[in-house]
Amino acid sequence: MVVDLTRCVRCYACVAACRVEHFLPMGMSWPKLVALETGAEHPIVSTYSVRCNQCQEAPCVDVCPTGASQKRPDGIISVDQDICVGCRYCVIACPYQNRTFLSRDKDKGFFPGQIVTGFEQAGREQYPHEVGTTEKCNFCAERIDAGMAQGGKPGIDRAATPACVNTCPARALTFGDLDDPASEVSRLILDKGGFQLHPEYGTDPSVYFIDGRIGQWYVPGKYDGTAQEPAGTGAER
Repeated sequence: MVVDLTRCVRCYACVAACRVEHFLPMGMSWPKLVALETGAEHPIVSTYSVRCNQCQEAPCVDVCPTGASQKRPDGIISVDQDICVGCRYCVIACPYQNRTFLSRDKDKGFFPGQIVTGFEQAGREQYPHEVGTTEKCNFCAERIDAGMAQGGKPGIDRAATPACVNTCPARALTFGDLDDPASEVSRLILDKGGFQLHPEYGTDPSVYFIDGRIGQWYVPGKYDGTAQEPAGTGAER
């Protein structure tokens, strides 16, 4: 996924779309909007639409004692709630703080002690959330799988594309195959200097960002084999 920060209008449509798609409890949100203010005299606010980075070198998978955190062949990191024991090792191991433990405090319902809404009832039947387990963004894996089974292509056909991408009114989110150099996400990363959050962690996130206003981690030539490491440390770039 590529997130174009210059397009994001901070409307929270991605957050709302995810809540509806996955019937999220009130106390849980998989995508989040994080505001970063830079500049002292003339502050500029950048809004980061963050979610699980689906890291290629995922520490959450490495530390999971039961194998509940798994990496799919397509690179998506999923959580099998049937074997998750709620130890929260993965929550601690995630350097991006993009995992949530579902406790009873986060599953009180929309109207505690009163009624169960139709939305909540549908969620319990179609997308049950197990109290005492860890959850996170899964790039709408079930939606991707269903769409591809019908011949759809992720990032091209809406039925095989994450709900947040489909819903974003500013088209700040782009989804596709990072292994395909001709895909839209690969082109954006190459042409617009896409960068990963905290690459120094060594996790190799699958979510890239575009921001023309603050420092970029783009290395010219990275994708054609002619890259040369820029001078200075990562903190200076």
